[in-house]
Amino acid sequence: MKKFKFTINGNDYAVDVHGIEENLAHLEVNGTPYNVELHRQIKISKTPTIVRPAIKEQVKPDIQKREGGSSHPVLAPLPGSITKLEVGKGDIVVKGQVLLVMEAMKMENQVLADRAGVVENIRVQQGDAVLQGDIILEIV
Repeated sequence: MKKFKFTINGNDYAVDVHGIEENLAHLEVNGTPYNVELHRQIKISKTPTIVRPAIKEQVKPDIQKREGGSSHPVLAPLPGSITKLEVGKGDIVVKGQVLLVMEAMKMENQVLADRAGVVENIRVQQGDAVLQGDIILEIV
C-alpha cells in the first residue's frame, strides 16, 4: 500500500492507494474508501510469454517378441521403495522411456529403459522395497 499527502486549495488529504487493477484504482481518502477509474493507456507487461512447441507423439517401434530370446535385466540404481510403475507386462518400450519411479534418500528417481524392447517380466510392485542391484524388471 502506498501513502500520499496532498494539499488542494489549502485542504490536506491523506490518500492510501490499496491497489490498481487494469484501469480501476482502489484508494482511501481521509478514511473514506473510493474506487477511482483511471483515464490512461493500460501498460502491457514487457515480460515475454514463453511458447513451447508441441511435443511430437512418439512413434513406438514395431518390435516382435522372439521366443527363447535372452532377457535384459533392469537393475535398481539405489536402495529405495517403488512409488509408481509406468509400464506393464507386454508393453513395448523405447530407449530412454520412464519404466518406474522410486523413492531413494527422500528423492524421487526415474528409472529409464536403457534399450528398446518388450517388458517380459516385472519383479516388483508399488510399495516394494529394493536394494541396489536388485532386478526390477526384464526387457526382451
